[in-house]
Amino acid sequence: MSVVRRPALSVLAGVLTAAALTLGPQPPATAAGPRVDLRVLVVTDGGASVSAVADQLRAEGVPHTTVDLRDSGRPVIDEAFLSDTVDGAPRARYQAVVLPNAAPFADAAEMTVLADYEKRFGIRQLDSYVYPSSTVGMNTPGYAGTLDGTTAEVTDAGRGDAFRYLRGPVRFDDNAADVGESYGFLATPLPDDPVAGASFQTFLTGTVQGRTGTLGGVYDHDGRSELVLTFSANSDQWQFRTIGHGIVTWLTKGVHLGYSRNYFGVHVDDVFLPDSRWSVEDDCTPQEDCQGPTLTEEIRMKPEDVAFADQWQTRRGFALDLAFNGGGSDDEIREKGGDPLADAFVAARGRFRWVNHTFGHAFLGCRQDLRIRPWTCVKDPVTGETLYVGADDIRKEVTENIDWATAHGIALDTDELVTGEHSGLRILPQQPDDNPNLAPALAGAGVRWTAGDASREGGQRELGSVRTVPRHPLSVFFNVATEAEEVDEYNWIYTRRADGGSGLCEDRPDTTTCITPLDPATGFTSHIVPTDTRITLSHILGNDPRPHYAHQSNLTEGRILYTLLDRVLADYRAVFAENTPVTNVPMSAAGAELRRQDAWRAALKGGADVTAHLQDGRVTVRAPAGLDVPVTMPEGTREGGAPFGQSYAGERSDHRAGDVTLTPPGA
Repeated sequence: MSVVRRPALSVLAGVLTAAALTLGPQPPATAAGPRVDLRVLVVTDGGASVSAVADQLRAEGVPHTTVDLRDSGRPVIDEAFLSDTVDGAPRARYQAVVLPNAAPFADAAEMTVLADYEKRFGIRQLDSYVYPSSTVGMNTPGYAGTLDGTTAEVTDAGRGDAFRYLRGPVRFDDNAADVGESYGFLATPLPDDPVAGASFQTFLTGTVQGRTGTLGGVYDHDGRSELVLTFSANSDQWQFRTIGHGIVTWLTKGVHLGYSRNYFGVHVDDVFLPDSRWSVEDDCTPQEDCQGPTLTEEIRMKPEDVAFADQWQTRRGFALDLAFNGGGSDDEIREKGGDPLADAFVAARGRFRWVNHTFGHAFLGCRQDLRIRPWTCVKDPVTGETLYVGADDIRKEVTENIDWATAHGIALDTDELVTGEHSGLRILPQQPDDNPNLAPALAGAGVRWTAGDASREGGQRELGSVRTVPRHPLSVFFNVATEAEEVDEYNWIYTRRADGGSGLCEDRPDTTTCITPLDPATGFTSHIVPTDTRITLSHILGNDPRPHYAHQSNLTEGRILYTLLDRVLADYRAVFAENTPVTNVPMSAAGAELRRQDAWRAALKGGADVTAHLQDGRVTVRAPAGLDVPVTMPEGTREGGAPFGQSYAGERSDHRAGDVTLTPPGA
């Protein structure tokens, strides 16, 4: 096998050799070369591997059309389906093709038409999961079997091409020792045949049981290019999430509609407040969900924790968002005559990001009847209607905390808010509706973004002029400060009654999995941290702007939140290159991106009049007024005399509304 090293910008090969991108109506082109629409064709047989690619396209916002081979009423893949003529120029309806394998059609004529189409327009094809053979430029497999725990390597050729955002190896999941999670084949490429114009360039290799072979690579033949993958995958697996973006980049030659970042934000709630502590004796939280005989000492950060947090942020290059309650400090001063914790934070105030968490953490939903557990909403004795906290009380909680911050020289974005326990929003089963006073009160206080709980409501919602920003809860509980407390509560939630647990996993097997009780001394680092790291990384690699949240109790005593965050950041940075850092943005920026994503998905789903195509070295996009169009282009693309957008993952990307002209390198 001869290895041909392609330059980093080889993704521009084919139809696009030098292009300008223009948004908005343009004069008629003087040339009439082939036109390629910026849309991907996904042909599926229902398999997980091709579905994973479709999920990646959806997550990044790449327009695509799906043809299901299982559907008897599906369109036939013929010349009329793939291409036509527009203004006298031949048009390719799709810029790339995703197939389940190299030839999935029952009627070979469809594959013949598709191959001719790819050759004619320079369209690339992905074979999502194939058995190695000469058909795809490979020898028969040297290994066939499970790949769980395999550490695959991206070749220099892969990093020089679409996978330039990767630094380290690609780890295959091995989450359950008794379950096979990934199956695949290792094989070697056939020798290149310059006379026939056939070559194979390996992008991904693996070694299993002493046998090394190719897991992915590009097979060039007959004037066509196929990216061949020889392992099964689903969109939840780490190995696919790692390479998913590179697959999109390779398929589209680095030019497509869509925008992707690896977002990671962490909110720390209840700063200045004490949090109740879990009782390991009573398996509950006294004064919160039980009246156990054992009262526990409340958890509150200390001044030395402020210095540690400051130093940690500097070392990691990562900002924590501190959701604070100024009333907690005032209470401390009234009770003890001073608050060294607030003094320490105020002294370092400029080195943290601050978020309004209301002044006293009051519940802002319905008026609660706490005499019974779980609590219920108080009803009007005459009408039976639910009684809610009033707008004036809500507004006071918001503005009083802003005033406290101003008095202490703390700068914050006043349009961001985290209510106590996400209250005011609907909470099932007790409060099925939002507090009707919430939206007008928040709008009157200048709030535009209010936090929600993504475990309850994953999507963003509008509350009048306010929008929610759902947050992912981390599995580090609000009522623990040490590893032993965390493990004890974790065991209570996730183990069977016979093992001393709550039995919740037995009662709700559809949502909760029973585990063997964890060792209090080792369970946090051996099970909880790896499990939550895997979940958190799946969010990060899912183009998901929603932040995560924990509590101030986790930054003191055992400082257990740092153990989790260190693992997440270390695992991420071991794989991703410096050109692809985690995107750590404030809450308002996360909310704005969620809103933009929702608008773009709605435009695509609703059949909005959005068109985009490449023709004669120019990409033209037309979209309705007011719609932000996500655009990704190769590194080196310029907008006037300046670089276009932002550099990320070896590409340039941004959103644009209105008319703009972009010039890729070499134009």
